[in-house]
Amino acid sequence: MKQVGLIFCMLFSSAFLWGQTASEKDLKIGLVLSGGGAKGMAHIGALKVIEEAGIQIDYIGGTSMGAIVGSLYAAGYSAVELDSVFRTTNFTNLIEDNLPRNAKTFYEKEDSERYSITLPFNNFKVSVPPALSGGQNVYNELVRLLYPVKDIEDFSKLPIPFLCIATDVETGKEVLLNRGYLPEAVMASGALPSLFSPALIDDQVLIDGGVVNNYPIAEVKKMGADIIIGVDVQHGLKDREALLSATEILLQINNYRTALDMEEKSQLTDVYIKPDITDFSVIDFNLFESIVGKGEEAAREKFEELKKLAEPGGRKEFHVKMYKPEDQLDVDRLTITGSDNYSRGYVKGKLRFEPDESPTFNELKQGVSNLSATGNFQTIHYNLLTNDSEQELTIKLVENKNKTFLRLGAHYDNLFKTGAIINLTRKNLVTRDDVTSFDFIIGDNIRYNLQYYVDKGSYWSFGINSSFKETAKEIDFELIRGNYEVPITGNLNTINLDLTDFTNQVYVETVLREEFAFRLGMEHKLLKLSTRTLGVNNDMENPDSFRVQDGRTFFEKSDFYSVFGGLRLDTYDDRYFPSKGLYFDGDFHLYLFSSDFNKNFKEFSVAQAKMGSAFPIFGPLTLNVEAEGGFKLGTSNVTSFDFVLGGYGATQVNNLIPFFGYDFISLPGNSFVKSMGRLDLEFAPKNHLMFTANFANVDDDLFRTGEWFTLPDYSGYGVGYGWESFLGPLQVHYSWSPEGKNSNFFFSLGYWF
Repeated sequence: MKQVGLIFCMLFSSAFLWGQTASEKDLKIGLVLSGGGAKGMAHIGALKVIEEAGIQIDYIGGTSMGAIVGSLYAAGYSAVELDSVFRTTNFTNLIEDNLPRNAKTFYEKEDSERYSITLPFNNFKVSVPPALSGGQNVYNELVRLLYPVKDIEDFSKLPIPFLCIATDVETGKEVLLNRGYLPEAVMASGALPSLFSPALIDDQVLIDGGVVNNYPIAEVKKMGADIIIGVDVQHGLKDREALLSATEILLQINNYRTALDMEEKSQLTDVYIKPDITDFSVIDFNLFESIVGKGEEAAREKFEELKKLAEPGGRKEFHVKMYKPEDQLDVDRLTITGSDNYSRGYVKGKLRFEPDESPTFNELKQGVSNLSATGNFQTIHYNLLTNDSEQELTIKLVENKNKTFLRLGAHYDNLFKTGAIINLTRKNLVTRDDVTSFDFIIGDNIRYNLQYYVDKGSYWSFGINSSFKETAKEIDFELIRGNYEVPITGNLNTINLDLTDFTNQVYVETVLREEFAFRLGMEHKLLKLSTRTLGVNNDMENPDSFRVQDGRTFFEKSDFYSVFGGLRLDTYDDRYFPSKGLYFDGDFHLYLFSSDFNKNFKEFSVAQAKMGSAFPIFGPLTLNVEAEGGFKLGTSNVTSFDFVLGGYGATQVNNLIPFFGYDFISLPGNSFVKSMGRLDLEFAPKNHLMFTANFANVDDDLFRTGEWFTLPDYSGYGVGYGWESFLGPLQVHYSWSPEGKNSNFFFSLGYWF
């Protein structure tokens, strides 16, 4: 009997131990991560606690932000590594697709720094862009972060099997994404309508999966999960007081279906983690610490339940190599698809590298940004795959069908006063690489600007410019008397000077790397300087009939014909508040002919150059230093092209040079030298405090007499505030000069045009 009892006990114990081991061996744990925008950063906090409990995740399914976090975790990133990745990410730049300024050609720089609003304009109808962002920057980051698993097309072969959900925008049906190129699948799952453009995969137009299935628990169970851990960062339906933005209203619409589904899905979840994130919105990416903390708190409340699911030996550690932006890629072959109206040479020229050059991630991102900055492509997706032991880079382009755009802007400054700009831009009007742009500016001074150019990049491009500007300013009469033979007697302190500039140019240009340009061309300029202050009066000695017309006295009214050359380098990161980069702009005009209104024309030339540098000193404090100079060559008595210093502005009219401490059109001469230094403290995002000092010598023939190398005769200082508003920069400067006891307030709002 004792032997029988012993045998029975041994068999029972063996059966028990076998059953326990089998149970542990067969137990598969699935993780479900919901969508929720910025709220999805709580997933990282929950994952920290799940790892701490020693749980091995066997399957992951996610939607939208849950797909982003889930895909990275499935690729081998730990919760701590995810924390580091998200903590150092600038989500504003990612979401808004803020392109670096050096990705844009000179034309694109000017356009982005001139207009506040750009809208598609087809068949004389204004339309709204399909989304705020194309998601290009998000895609670039996903490609880099998921590079270690780039060749895994079957997501079940990832270190942790993974799937995500998208929505077919045409049918409204759910689309399960468990194969393909992982960054593309994740991007499609998170393409929130109105925020990101739809994604195109296998001829399906896909948007955020949260529209139909924001918590894919059934799909994870089908993968083989026995136990489900779910992290739900969705919010329920909100009342009217909480619906304060278009984003929240759109999410409310999306949540009609998913909020009801969650009542059942939460009951099917074995460990249901619901962070308290009611005080956060889907765009609160700046509140990373708080949101991650909420995820940890919610998971900590389930810690005992989580520990029961822990692996006996703890979770398996994955070691994924995190590629840095400066790491090189081995690209052996380049394939370009979807570029019907743009040549392979055009695309390669924008990419800036040859396949055998082994670009870095940053260089690849820069090249894609160059393509994106043209506005010619709706989406630019690329795959990095290994085929036959060679790494192939495939660029998949979807061209922008919009070729016509309506652009708007507004501006006020002390010189041109109030102005509103209306622009019509048409691409491919004559040839496939051309752009035609017409600005019409209404306000206190009517102006226009017409541009036509064919962009051939580093090859010789061709362009035509035509512009008309006019303004009026009260100035010291002695400035006119000293530069023009005005037959006036008596005392007159100031006059109201009207300036009209009508300029037409034809040129060729070559551009290197979007930052360096060389231009050659011909120019016609009609220049008028006149006033109604004088008219015909008793103080005018023998008035010339040609000089006085319709009660207006003309000091200049000539057509000038010239040839010119220009050299330009611009790597400033911002036109108005540069914090780093270099700048050079050199111009040479040879004036050959004139209608000679003042009967004093002889052939002459004018040369001018400006150079600058900006660099950070420490923290948010930067220094911008610039030097500028110009001179006239020849014996001509024409003074209409002399340089005149004074005022503040970013739009040059003829040879008017900004100079703090003096009002517009104050310091004349046919040559000048000027230096400027500006300290810029960005004390809050997009808010600047500035201190400026500038010094100059200006007179006739400075370079011939050597006076340009003496101590400056003129100086001026300014303190100001700047704000990067959606209309463009707002700037207020108070300036003064110790020599002439002069002081001025300069105010401007909006982009200069």
